[in-house]
Amino acid sequence: MKAITIEKELSTYLPLLSKEQQNLILEMIKSILHIDGKEKRITIEQYNIEIEAAMKEIKSGKGVSHADVVKQSKKWLKRK
Repeated sequence: MKAITIEKELSTYLPLLSKEQQNLILEMIKSILHIDGKEKRITIEQYNIEIEAAMKEIKSGKGVSHADVVKQSKKWLKRK
């Protein structure tokens, strides 16, 4: 579906919803986009600092390999 069509449909249907329903839709959209009103965005500098710190941890052996994560997740699935 084209973006214009989607926008048109949304603008048509949204006003038909109650305020509670509109709020639910808004919360669903925020959830999909992982938007939290309390969450603050970090700067690119802070992002790079955190990436560098994570890389140092991995190089020092503090990381977990993909294979180990797969093994652990299989154990979690067996518990259910």
